[in-house]
Amino acid sequence: MATAPTRVGLVFGGASGEHAVSILSARTVLRGLSSGPNAERYRVSCFYIDRQGRWWPEAVARTVLERGLPAEPGDLPSQPDRGGFRGFPEGALEVEVWFPVLHGPNGEDGTIQGLFTLMGTPFVGSGVLGSALGMDKQAMKAAFAAAGLPQVPYLCMSSAELVEADTGVLEALLARLEDQLGYPCFVKPANMGSSVGISRATDRSSLLEGLRLAARHDRRLVVERGVKARELECAVLQTGGGPGDGLSASVLGEIRFDADWYDYETKYSEGLSHTVIPAPVSEAVSERARAMALAACRAVDAGGLARVDFFYGEADDSLWLNEINTLPGFTSQSMYPMLWEASGLPLPDLVHQLVRSAGGWAARTRVEGTAP
Repeated sequence: MATAPTRVGLVFGGASGEHAVSILSARTVLRGLSSGPNAERYRVSCFYIDRQGRWWPEAVARTVLERGLPAEPGDLPSQPDRGGFRGFPEGALEVEVWFPVLHGPNGEDGTIQGLFTLMGTPFVGSGVLGSALGMDKQAMKAAFAAAGLPQVPYLCMSSAELVEADTGVLEALLARLEDQLGYPCFVKPANMGSSVGISRATDRSSLLEGLRLAARHDRRLVVERGVKARELECAVLQTGGGPGDGLSASVLGEIRFDADWYDYETKYSEGLSHTVIPAPVSEAVSERARAMALAACRAVDAGGLARVDFFYGEADDSLWLNEINTLPGFTSQSMYPMLWEASGLPLPDLVHQLVRSAGGWAARTRVEGTAP
């Protein structure tokens, strides 16, 4: 006897600097959920979150997806006076499994995961803790350090330290960064993705400029020593159980580009970068990276899906963990689906597995007695 299709809620957009990228990712996910056997397995309802954080129903969401561009104020039928979440639009309470395709703050940082957890509805991806740790670079690096995972030298700081009323304090900060990290170094806001707000500093002037840029995006900052290295990536997928169980690692990929570093423009502009899959590294390096990718997920309690990035120094065979992304992109240029395709899991099968794995968080919550 045929079973009724599972109702999947695809939510995308978001009050984040990565709003436009989220729309492109959602188009890919929707194509996967609508392809082959998935067309019979799932009934997909789409929900759009605008840049002010307001939720919109299926009609608006489908229009945004068809255009592939963010909605402008004139495109929306009516708008509440205030932004932010004000309740679910029509159809949302019938969703059986949520598939968030939200990058950056307010979607990848545990906030929407907390909402779904309170609802008692399964969702794709990491839970509140894994999402929050994976999003905040200061917390993420602390978790990696506690797990004994190798990282490039770094320092954490607050934007409050940039107050120039006391120039002696600022001078001391810059001197400390120069002494402990040197040049080049990379300045990053702790809670942004897709290279937003990140800059490369080569002297004191560009260091101060980079710190001010990062501080416009977040009050928590990270500065890392620049290393001469190749950039490798590995995709992780949960195929069963709760977080930390049933995690599998894909083949490795390598990002190659001609720019000084892999900034936002290079990442999302056609022709400025390209991927090599599988990455041309030895089997020993590949196995080290794949094992480290799984260890990184367990260190932050990530589950469902993740992309783990590495720096590989060929000169001394050094492998450093760069970061984890618990809601990686699904655009046409995104590594995550390409890595699994190369590992023998095409897009329709990948998103099917992601929906199947979504029940792990709900099961864990029920065991802990916090959901009916």
